[in-house]
Amino acid sequence: MTKSGRRPILFLTRGLDPVGTGRQVELAAEACRAAGHEVQIAISAGAGSCTGRLARAGFVVHTLSRRPRPGVTAAVELARLIGEIRPGAIVAWGRRQVAIAAAARRLAAGPVVVAVVGLFPRAGLETWGVRQADRVVATTAGVAEACRRAGVLETAIDLVIPGIEPVAGSGLSRGQVAARLGLRPDTVWTLCVAPLEPSTHVDRLLWAIDQLGVVHKGLEHVVVGAGPLLARMRRRARLQHCAERLFVFPWLDCLPDLLPRVRLVWQPGEVADAGCLLDGMAHGVAAVAVESDAAAANWISNKLNLTHNFIIYFVFTTF
Repeated sequence: MTKSGRRPILFLTRGLDPVGTGRQVELAAEACRAAGHEVQIAISAGAGSCTGRLARAGFVVHTLSRRPRPGVTAAVELARLIGEIRPGAIVAWGRRQVAIAAAARRLAAGPVVVAVVGLFPRAGLETWGVRQADRVVATTAGVAEACRRAGVLETAIDLVIPGIEPVAGSGLSRGQVAARLGLRPDTVWTLCVAPLEPSTHVDRLLWAIDQLGVVHKGLEHVVVGAGPLLARMRRRARLQHCAERLFVFPWLDCLPDLLPRVRLVWQPGEVADAGCLLDGMAHGVAAVAVESDAAAANWISNKLNLTHNFIIYFVFTTF
């Protein structure tokens, strides 16, 4: 039950699937609601099954923009939404969302801005955004240090290591998942979830896919993500003769059913919350990752970290 007299908390996120940051958003929203807070969700851009999942879970969801990537439109719509629902706080999930929240608050002053940052903020708008935030929640010690170097006061930074709880699937069998995705049910599947953007270097996985095809003929690889690298990945996959083993989707509504059935999850380094590493580990799936600050934090994570810290933060903060 929502406590009377308290303004809602607005979570700002892009469209995501229920792994990595998307799963962190779901867990934190449930934790805050369990603590008596009204939580509403604003989607800045993109697609993903988390939007529908959160709506079905009873959260009010606002779509700010349907563009693939967040931009000025999302900031303007967020400012309008702030005036309409008057949130006590905006929790911005990710570096770009932080910049959007900071810009929107310039147009519609009022709410506290909490930045949840899982990667080092880049120079420019991202650094400016974290400096404008009232609190910065860093998911790793390395990110916390990067925020301090960017000019954020140490007293404004909290370290909250990501937590996890396996998400239940909808009951699809392996054969049904295979039919939906075009996979063969008798092969070994791998999974990578990451934005298809140059900074993530997802296209480098194609070399590994090519080499694995030499030593193991029964492998198929699923990549979930969208972005400007998509055309390059497909072109390189054709040139390296591994296109028939690579399946790329912008998002998947059956990802919770697929994840426990893959043999391996693997991730490049520059992906917030290390993509689906933590989620795969929760299902006992083996993981391979490029050494990075985000990936290292996953080895010591648990559900209590995320839910406990978010409950404590919001229960004892007056907006």
